[in-house]
Amino acid sequence: MNNFWTDIKYKLFNSGSKLGLLIGINVFVFLLINIPSVLEQLFVTGLGAQGIIKSYAFEYLAMPASLPKLLARFWTPVTYMFMHDGIFHILFYMLWLYWLGQLFEEYLGQKKTIFLYLAGGLSGALFYLAGFNLIPAFAHSPEALAMPIVGASAAVMAIVISTATLLPDYELYLMFIGPVKLKWIAIFYVVIDFLGIAGPNAGGELAHLGGALFGFIYMKQLQRGNNLGAILSGAFAPKPKIKVVSNNSGYQRSRKTVHIAPDQDEIDRILDKISQSGYESLTKTEKETLFRASKND
Repeated sequence: MNNFWTDIKYKLFNSGSKLGLLIGINVFVFLLINIPSVLEQLFVTGLGAQGIIKSYAFEYLAMPASLPKLLARFWTPVTYMFMHDGIFHILFYMLWLYWLGQLFEEYLGQKKTIFLYLAGGLSGALFYLAGFNLIPAFAHSPEALAMPIVGASAAVMAIVISTATLLPDYELYLMFIGPVKLKWIAIFYVVIDFLGIAGPNAGGELAHLGGALFGFIYMKQLQRGNNLGAILSGAFAPKPKIKVVSNNSGYQRSRKTVHIAPDQDEIDRILDKISQSGYESLTKTEKETLFRASKND
């Protein structure tokens, strides 16, 4: 048992991968809400009843479409992406986050994962909010405006689409189907989400499309040398300091070690090569160049 918890702790905090941390937060929030909720149903409210715990959780953590209510629940565009409505809901999206997130981090390093997850979730929230307040079919329906959204789907879609944009011809083996290229998987889910906008989960489908759009834009900008996440990280980066040390023989200025980032044209060429021939086609030098680039984001 000690080894189990040690392994979990390592994957969450010490492995360097951000996937374990994101999955851990999602699972922790899900259990924190649902374990007490199950006990409440067994001993207080009875089976089938939502109960006070879930009611309050969805009231204060799910994201509403109503603008006045959103102003009073201004934190929900962040909290909703760590909420899930059922065991299969969280299982499906955490598996996709793990599978595609590993690919994303393998090719682009581990520093970009959290930004893309949060930005994709916020983009999904914006799409949902705009759609339900501007599209007549939703804006004129009090029932629609009263339906909040929960789930990591928009954030996960950002990572899925971003990875598929980088590696469109990378193949995943799907049970009962066989190997399928990432670009076809991405197109399939985007089409399904669009067709589902007129269905019962319209808010969720709009959020998926918002996350997918951000993932696509993010990767296209990254391939052009524009790291959208660096804008945020650069704002909080400490400024380098120069220390002057004097002695009898003169003075010495300590020098900061400078790591030269790989040329962006070279990075673009390598990324194009990956999308056409796969990661294994890279030379050792090209792999080292891509690795250094991921450390300079």
